[in-house]
Amino acid sequence: MTHEFKDIVEAHLKAKKDGLKTVLASVVALDGSSYRKPGVRMLIIENNEMIGAVSGGCVEKDILRQSQSIFLDGQSKMMTYDGRYRLGCEGILYILLEEFKPKESFFDAFVKCLETRQEFVIQSNYLKKEGLTKGIGTTLEIEGQAYSLSNIGMSESITLQFTQKMPPCFKLMIFGTEHDAVKLCQLASFNGWEVTVVSGPLESKTIKNFPGATAFYSVSPDDLELNSIDSETAVVLMSHNFANDLKYLLELKDTRPVYIGMLGPSHRREKLLSQFLEYCPDVDEQFLELIHGPAGLNIGAETPQEIAISILSEILSVVRSQTPMALKEKVGGIHN
Repeated sequence: MTHEFKDIVEAHLKAKKDGLKTVLASVVALDGSSYRKPGVRMLIIENNEMIGAVSGGCVEKDILRQSQSIFLDGQSKMMTYDGRYRLGCEGILYILLEEFKPKESFFDAFVKCLETRQEFVIQSNYLKKEGLTKGIGTTLEIEGQAYSLSNIGMSESITLQFTQKMPPCFKLMIFGTEHDAVKLCQLASFNGWEVTVVSGPLESKTIKNFPGATAFYSVSPDDLELNSIDSETAVVLMSHNFANDLKYLLELKDTRPVYIGMLGPSHRREKLLSQFLEYCPDVDEQFLELIHGPAGLNIGAETPQEIAISILSEILSVVRSQTPMALKEKVGGIHN
């Protein structure tokens, strides 16, 4: 969800530059079940443009209508939606609406937080009661410093709080520049991930060849900068060159991404790992458990686009600690 909030901040800054006010809508509580959970947010701009969504599309028009009073007086309010009558779900959504108006110091701190890949915390004070209420609103905490998002003082009498820890934006590092890497880059960026593409030093392609990429490095494996790899990073080796993939894997041995995928058949993986272990016989067992090869889920993928979907699906299943299955075979709720 970090990338969604990042999009909200960027949209606000653009609207502010155009002289337009914005309202932040946050789902802060849920009784029962719903399509989206507490912690989802959207931004409403004074020109009626909406960034993001808090439901499957049923609530957004009412949020737009309710936001109009906040554009006029800046007073925060609560909204309650009973899904049995309005959403087609089985829960009650509690949505906090507030003018999005942080001080300038927030934006500097937020940009630095994203760049240094730090965690931050969002906390909303709310009531489970519809209507205008003083003292409700949201703060964002970075390195112990709290920033009000509505620039309105919180009330200690508001005892209900929704707190959400926000990790760094999820990042995908692609080692390779062939057509399948381009498609993987595109689909990952559509998912809101930050994508870094790594090629050899003689590669003629640039970041312009990879729509959606946030960074492109044309370097030898020895010169790779890997300090930014963390538990919110996935890596895919798809250079189509055995020697290069081996060199990349050797450089990665001291990192701990959440996922390392290898393109190619099982016998290629076994050969690559065998040679890797010859160079690094004492490698940590936990590192080897991160490696998935052949990368992707068995969905019958054949085209580069389908292979990209297969790989992204496997990454999500690993990140969410889920065993892939058809939803019709799942017992219980879809999102449980």
